[in-house]
Amino acid sequence: MLRQDDGFHGRGDDVYGALLSAHEGLSDDESAALNARLVLILAHEVGDVARLREALALARRSLGAAPGPAPG
Repeated sequence: MLRQDDGFHGRGDDVYGALLSAHEGLSDDESAALNARLVLILAHEVGDVARLREALALARRSLGAAPGPAPG
């Protein structure tokens, strides 16, 4: 189950700022590549396929898209 508490301990704006700064000056393609790499790095850090699938489903739902079939 994904955490429901404030994992950033009130510093969510700092995290958002860091994400924006990381994308500063990048082209759309470079920004997409950075996002893809960041997702893979954080997925590795999570290290739990069930939690990762839950996070992916939550992210997809937040787009208003129907979830696709779960792989494997």
